[in-house]
Amino acid sequence: MAIEVNGKTYETDEEGYLVNLAEWDEDIAKILAEQEKIEMTPNHWEVINFLREYYNEFQIAPAVRVLTKSIGKKLGPEKGNSQYLYELFPYGPAKQACKIAGLPKPTGCI
Repeated sequence: MAIEVNGKTYETDEEGYLVNLAEWDEDIAKILAEQEKIEMTPNHWEVINFLREYYNEFQIAPAVRVLTKSIGKKLGPEKGNSQYLYELFPYGPAKQACKIAGLPKPTGCI
């Protein structure tokens, strides 16, 4: 599968995750978010940027429990809870946010 952004084609896997992580940018994120029916706000971008930093550091996309705990440490307890994250990404904070962030599907996600 593939998505097209500004005349350039980006390859995705059968679930819509970017195949080449290096091709990700904010324009692609907006298209992926649109496909997921997510209206990106500064709070969404905060989680997306956090995920990308996490991935760069650990070379793995965090599962939702790790994501929640790590976000709580970095952004504060009011954001480090699954209710907040599910409000932003209703189809699963780790799974949906990682897709928009151009990261592979987190291990353990269905």
